[in-house]
This record gives sequence, structure tokens and C-alpha cells, in this order.
Amino acid sequence: MKLSAADRLAATVLHGFDEYRTRFQAITRDAPRRFGAAAWQETQQASALRINLYKTKVDVTLERLRRTFSQDVLAHCGYWREARTRYAELISQRLDFELAETFFNSLFCSIFHHRHIRNDWMFVYSSREGAVRRSGIDLCRRQSVNDDWQAALVWALTQAPLDLPFVDVESDAALGAAFLRDSLPEAILRADDADVELLHSVFYRNKGAYLVGRIRGGGEQVPLVLPVLHGEGVQLQLDTVLIEPDEVSILFSFTRAYFQVDVPVPSEFVGYLQELMPQKAESELYAAIGFFKHGKTAFFRALNHQVAKREDRFIIAPGVRGMVMAVFVLPSHQTAFKIIKDRFDPAKDVTHDEVREKYRLVKRHDRVGRMADTQEFSNFIARQDHFDPDCLAHLLEVAPSTVALKGDKVIIRHCYTERMMTPLNIYLKDCDEAEQLTVLKDYGNAIKQLAAANIFPGDMLLKNFGVTRHGRVIFYDYDEISYLTDCHFRAIPKPRYPEQELAGEPWFSIGPDDIFPEEFGPFLIANPTRREQFYRLHPEIFDPAYWQGLQQDIRAGRVIDVYPYRNKQRFNGARAALIH
Repeated sequence: MKLSAADRLAATVLHGFDEYRTRFQAITRDAPRRFGAAAWQETQQASALRINLYKTKVDVTLERLRRTFSQDVLAHCGYWREARTRYAELISQRLDFELAETFFNSLFCSIFHHRHIRNDWMFVYSSREGAVRRSGIDLCRRQSVNDDWQAALVWALTQAPLDLPFVDVESDAALGAAFLRDSLPEAILRADDADVELLHSVFYRNKGAYLVGRIRGGGEQVPLVLPVLHGEGVQLQLDTVLIEPDEVSILFSFTRAYFQVDVPVPSEFVGYLQELMPQKAESELYAAIGFFKHGKTAFFRALNHQVAKREDRFIIAPGVRGMVMAVFVLPSHQTAFKIIKDRFDPAKDVTHDEVREKYRLVKRHDRVGRMADTQEFSNFIARQDHFDPDCLAHLLEVAPSTVALKGDKVIIRHCYTERMMTPLNIYLKDCDEAEQLTVLKDYGNAIKQLAAANIFPGDMLLKNFGVTRHGRVIFYDYDEISYLTDCHFRAIPKPRYPEQELAGEPWFSIGPDDIFPEEFGPFLIANPTRREQFYRLHPEIFDPAYWQGLQQDIRAGRVIDVYPYRNKQRFNGARAALIH
């Protein structure tokens, strides 16, 4: 029987998705080898490769569609309506059906340029909306504690699918057990039914391997994460134990690189993670385990649901308005929307294409917990009455080529979304002295950790950083970022005579990539008291030699550690005390 055009169209899209998934899984399943071999640069390359893979496979499939079908077929929504029905049947028994739906959407949007967003032509809503269907696959392994926390941790570490032995697993487990006895709720500690449950799959990122699960007992539960690093030689050691929901949430933050983890059933895997982190959005968890495109789908669905509630309207983001981006927010959804303005302020020497490339760079790069992940949207449409009038007027004024009105609809041709945060300059105005010191310290740590990851923020003003609900300082203004190794850090030359120093113009030549850290102070922090505090907390930031040393380390191939938890939580000090 001859297949219809819709049947062949659906089959072609699914073939492209299968190619994507096969390659995605191959990259992911090679993570244990990279970790075991301490191949850290290869790990970074694999992360970027996997992110780029999605667009590559969409483009390949799109070209295949154009070779196979006439433009009349591809541009006919009726064929896509039939293809959607057939595609839903083809993926109905798949464990990764939701990822397959998103891939279909990507092809549809590529053909129709993000227009005709209707559920009968694409998967605006899931084909399994409201249907609960379990795979029957057990994602976890479990061990009863029987009041022996050390033995339970020995089991957790030694039965994990890690190819290398531990330096001293008993000592590691003793440190972890002591921490648990001091930190777990009494109900769990006293419970006869206490057990440790861990996902079979190991989460790999940068130089770490993470065992993720929970501890249950006495009707209570806490999340459990066991970070494992390379210790002496080619052996492993437990670096710390995490059981606080906020700590685990930070580990899975939107500011970090995506994990490389084998996911047998994506929807159930994400559902399990949500039980550990109830406040974490489904969209962020899909992104955290590498499915950032489906994370975008989940985000879009949740946003539509929130907008439909009409609890609030889109408003201009609080804080200083940007010179390159116009930013508005939906407070009830904790989401910021960023639009590239038509014209930039004179101080900004950058093009629209360069701004877009900066955002692509951040997407591909290790964000080390200090840069916000973004989603990119084309032809985002909302009703006019969902916007505060002042907000809409501002957008139409500064970005008329991007924002337009069509009847009662607002059409935004291109925008980025990211998690809403409190701008650092506003946060500092509203906090006490102790909080000021804490956040200034973290501001400096953010700059230094970005530098360690080969990122120079460029515009490091307070207004370009935000503070999360966990109190972490995050950079979110990307139009001037560059690789640290592309910068030229210099000390200010000493004047040869006093008149030079008093002159209005510099007495020395300045190249386009020259940066003078000694000048950072007044530029970064106008308030003299806060500036002095910052000097005391981070004197190295003002020393050209510090930046030059980082550049040398990066050029030598050193991948610098940035841990997703506080340094004082690590077991290094306690381990040294045990040895002595």
C-alpha cells in the first residue's frame, strides 16, 4: 500500500529524531569514560557538542524534508495536521515521547517560521495530556540502613557504576555518616524503616560524578546527593554529602552546565527529581539533564497556563534600563523577557548579530553557577491586555522592528527568557550591613569564578548582576562578554612627569582589548564605603597579575574547579584531621 504524504512526512521527522537521540545518547554514555580518564577538556567539548547537536539534526532533517517533498506539501497545514496525528501514533509507545513531540514542533516551526502555532498542527499540548502511563522500569536502587549509616554509605559508593576504586571508602563513609547523624531529622535517625535510595544513573558534570537520590524513614524524607571527585592517583573520594533541598536545588540550577546522565524514561526521571526539589520547575529539570529544547516546551506551556490566570500583567523590569536590551517581566511566573533594542546607546559599540552570538556563547559554555541560562523565542504572541500600557509603549518605542501590534495581539519577533532575579544594585539598597558584606563577597566570587571558566563579563556594573532566591549573585548581561584569554590585562604605566597624570587624556596608548584592573573600583561600585569593603574582600581583582595568571592556567589546558556547594562543606579538612 502506498503511503500518504502525511505518513511519509511523519516518518521522515521521526527518522531525524531517532538520529538525534542515538547521537545524544552516545555522547552521554561516554561520560563515565571521560570522567574515569580525567579528560576534562574533552568533557567540556562533549558538553558543547551535545548542545549544538539539536540544531544540527533539525537542520539535517529539514533539508531531507525539502529534498523529499514539494514546497506545496511542506507549506500546507492540512498535511501537517494529518502528519501530527500519524506521528502521535508512531511515538505512542515510546519512553521519550515528549522529546519526540518537541522535535516535531521544531521542524514545524522551522517550516512556518514560528507561525500557525495551533495544537491540531503541532504539539502545543502533549499527546498524552492528562494521561498517566507508567513504564514499569525501576529507576532506583535501595538499601536499608539498620542503624548503620556508615555501611549504608559504603553500599551507596561501592555499588555505584563507577569504574575506579575509592582511595579509602570506609573513611569516606565514616565522614558521611558522622555528617548524617549530626544533620538528619530525628524522625529519620530513629526510624526502624530508614533506607537510602539512589538513582541507578550517575550524573556527570565537569570534574564531578554525582549520586542522586533520597533518604527516607519515619514518614519523612530528605534528598541525598553524594559528589564524587578524583582523589589520589586514579582513585575516587567522596567530597561531601548534600541533604538540604536548597543545596540540591543549587546543584541543578539554571546557572550551571547541563548534566551528562543516562535517562531511561525522561518524564519519570524528571518526576522523581521533582519529588526531591518540589520548588524546581519541570522546565528547569528537563534542561538540567540535557533536554533543554523540551525544557523550552515545558516552559512555554507553563507560561501560557500562568498568563491565562490573569493574576498580573507584563511590566517593565525593575532597575536601571539597559542600553542594549529592553527587559520586561511577568512577576507571578518569575520570568524576565529580553528584547534587543533597535538602536543602542552610543556607549555600546556592538551589533545585533554580535549580541545574538554572545547569547549563543553562554548557551554552549560552562556557566559555573554564575550565568543565567536563557531560552530563545521567535514570534512570541500575547494579548495586548496582558501588558501594562507603559510597558507596551516602551517596547514599541525602543524595538519597533521586533515588537508589533496586530489587532489585539502583541507579536514579539524575537526575545530571550531567563529566570527573574533582583538586580544587585537594588538588593544592596534594601539589605543590612551583614547582608551587604555577604552579597559583596559573592559578587566578587562570581567575577572570579567566571574568569576561572575563561569568561570576562566586560560590563561588571552592579546592575548587570542579579541575586537569586538562594542569595547567589548571577551575571545576566551578555552583550560585552568575551573569552578571558582574548583580553589584554595591563598595569597603568607610571607617568614620567606630574603634568601627564593631571592631563584629561591618558598619557599612554590603549589598544582595543586592553583592560586595566586598577581602574575597576570606582567603575564597579560608586558608594565609597561599599567600594572599600569590596577592596578588602577581593584585592586580587584589582591586580593585573591575578588575571594574567588565570590566562596562563587556561592556556596551559588547566580546567579550574568551581564546586556547586560551599568550600567549607567539603570533607578535605575533616579527612586531613582523620589522617593525623
